[in-house]
Amino acid sequence: MTSRTTPLPVDPLTTTVELTTTPKRATTDPPARRRWRPTLGLRLRLLGWALALLAVASLSSVVVIRQVLLNQLENRIASDMRQEVTEFRRLVGGQNPATGRPFAGDLRAIADTYLLRNEPQTGEVVLVFVDGRFYRGTERAPHDLAGDTALVAAWTALTASAYGRVGDTPAGSARWLAVPVVIDGAARGHVVVAEFGAERRAEIDRAVRLMALACLLVIVVVAAGGYLAMGRALRPLRTVTETARTIEEADLSRRIPVTGSDEVADLSRTFNAMVGRLQRAFATQRAFLSDAGHELRTPITIVRGHLELMGDDPAERAETVALVTDELDRMNRMVDDLLMLAKAEQPDFVQPAAVDAAAIVTDVFAKAVALGERDWRLGVVEPVAVWADRHRLTQALMQLAQNAVQFTGPGDRIELFVRAGPGRVLIGVTDTGVGIAAADRERIFERFSRGEHGRQRAEGAGLGLAIVSAIAQAHRGTVAVDSVPGAGSTFTLVLAPAP
Repeated sequence: MTSRTTPLPVDPLTTTVELTTTPKRATTDPPARRRWRPTLGLRLRLLGWALALLAVASLSSVVVIRQVLLNQLENRIASDMRQEVTEFRRLVGGQNPATGRPFAGDLRAIADTYLLRNEPQTGEVVLVFVDGRFYRGTERAPHDLAGDTALVAAWTALTASAYGRVGDTPAGSARWLAVPVVIDGAARGHVVVAEFGAERRAEIDRAVRLMALACLLVIVVVAAGGYLAMGRALRPLRTVTETARTIEEADLSRRIPVTGSDEVADLSRTFNAMVGRLQRAFATQRAFLSDAGHELRTPITIVRGHLELMGDDPAERAETVALVTDELDRMNRMVDDLLMLAKAEQPDFVQPAAVDAAAIVTDVFAKAVALGERDWRLGVVEPVAVWADRHRLTQALMQLAQNAVQFTGPGDRIELFVRAGPGRVLIGVTDTGVGIAAADRERIFERFSRGEHGRQRAEGAGLGLAIVSAIAQAHRGTVAVDSVPGAGSTFTLVLAPAP
């Protein structure tokens, strides 16, 4: 059985004493050292992988070629042995060239004629046995196989052709083919053809070694050429790195020179585009901070000045409190608008769906008539569905209506409309107010920007049309303005129809 020990309750005072008297391991152990690992550049890693693959492919090729050559040698040896036996059998039924008469079963004469005519190949041995005894064989044989009594006994006892192999000889292993010679229905002798393939195998090994050396030379040449070629191919990457190191927030004007159309060129173009976006973002941010600081500094200065000059007169105090409250309300609206513009950069700023554009414009019209005493009209309202966020679209239209009220007077006409175009939906507000100068039509959609008449009549901070533009861009649409100074303006939201 395994015993368990239940820990006793520990007194807090005792615990404190133990903790203070026992040194902590964390304070005595030396800090763990990070193991240094050599790092290789991309150039060497790519070259290493390429050389490794080339080495594996070369080694595999050498091994496969050697095996193929050895198999071909074995097949050729077998074919040569069969050829020698076939030639010997032809002489059995042939004529003796010395007498011009048939051999008539004279196996010794057949053997003499055969061995006289035969030119043995390298490592080839032909042995002729007559009546169970060795008669004659090829001269200058690599090894005397006829001296092996056990092997000779096995050969002379054969009644049919047989293959075999002899190993552990001074000349190496040998393959043999033994065939009985049948004359007048009886086995009168045996012909044995043996092939010592050591020398021919050595030739194959020498050829394979030369091939391996050639592959090694190819690997060395490829390593040198690949190192230079990869350095040239990776040069644009070094240019990207060097350019990225020199780019700072204060100077984003540098770009990488792009040549060609490969992956590195695509990377350079993407990097340049990213830097361009960063440059525009930083420029917009600096302009935004400058304009926001200027716009917020004015009401703060006004509030501070009036509070410093405020006296004890109740009427003066009430007037100062009203003025301060009005300025604070204006600052609050400005902050809300800035937060709105900041949210416009987020992906969930709009949640589009298929909505009825005519219904939205009708609802906005009902709300907008309370903005000011104008000749409010509901123009062409075509029944069309638009892919948009209902609340954001309503906000943009109300802002356009408020903008029209600011630049019109009592009795001027303000009209809301919805029209369907080819692949788009046009929703807008038109008025007969003071209009916008041509030089101001692009600038009015920037933050804290106003037209010539806007600086005189508008009460806001110049963020209304910027919010409208941000809402249109969030819907992947645009906002356009068409205006004639002194005759009025038309602001149009161009959005995508519902699918």
